[in-house]
Amino acid sequence: MQRRRRLDNDRAIAGAVRTQSEDLSVLIEWGRNGEDVSDDLAKGLTAFAETIEAGEVRTMLSGPMDANNAIVTIHPGAGGTESQDWAEMLMRMYIRWSERRDFKREVVDLQPGDEAGIKSATMTIFGENAYGLLAAEAGVHRLVRISPFDQAARRHTSFASVYVWPELPEDIDVEIDDKDLRVDTFRSSGAGGQHVNVTDSAVRLTHLPTGIVVSCQNERSQHKNRASAMKVLKSRLYDIKMKEQQARLDQIGGEKRDIAFGSQIRSYVLHPYQMVKDHRTKYQVGDVDRVLDGDLEEFIRSFLLHKAHGSLVSPDEPVSDL
Repeated sequence: MQRRRRLDNDRAIAGAVRTQSEDLSVLIEWGRNGEDVSDDLAKGLTAFAETIEAGEVRTMLSGPMDANNAIVTIHPGAGGTESQDWAEMLMRMYIRWSERRDFKREVVDLQPGDEAGIKSATMTIFGENAYGLLAAEAGVHRLVRISPFDQAARRHTSFASVYVWPELPEDIDVEIDDKDLRVDTFRSSGAGGQHVNVTDSAVRLTHLPTGIVVSCQNERSQHKNRASAMKVLKSRLYDIKMKEQQARLDQIGGEKRDIAFGSQIRSYVLHPYQMVKDHRTKYQVGDVDRVLDGDLEEFIRSFLLHKAHGSLVSPDEPVSDL
């Protein structure tokens, strides 16, 4: 059914391209005959360009997992409250992005900061091509601003990491040996109130061979929390396996990697000027508030285009603080 929906969407875009192209041809012919069609032609060209861009993005999302839901984890870097607040700003940005696309989302795990922000957050974004789109966001994000937590109103630089994995379809299973898994239960954390359990229903899974730790405290049921945490763990282990295979192929083929691990992919500057710049594509905009409110489409599209053309560049500065 998912594959059929994707094909139906592809057909709809192809049909729109054909119809709009024919309509534009008619308008151009009328214009040649002396009729004033400038307004209609301008609107038609704008709509046609938007349809072409939508189709262009779909053709670039052809990876085996691109159509899947996405699991997104956000961690603050060094810097305490300042970085934790930045991590929460990023979480809000992706929630607003998902709302713009009418994607559903579920917060799997949320660890609040000591004073503000978050220590970590994991959420699942449900929607067609969610992983293929959000994979463009994986990496280190840098914020430069006047800190609201500094009484001296000094400028601070903060970092946060965004990790993105595809949610595995039901027909793919990752075997995990019981002896390789440590299961801990604990009481859900939070600001208090009816959503914080008084029983040890939260679950933490530790995969001993890899050291991966996954927590879930979203549900009141320990069984449901374990199932959600296991889903995230399997996706992360599958992702590691796929990357190891790709690394071996790259080594055989002698491919030079474009993106240096651990380097910032994007900077958000609020002071002394306003700018958001992606260091991999050099795409930048001046409206920071719009970006932080979830308007990421051009950044994602630019990344996909550069990736498809093999023209991604390494970030300007390696980040050693994170």
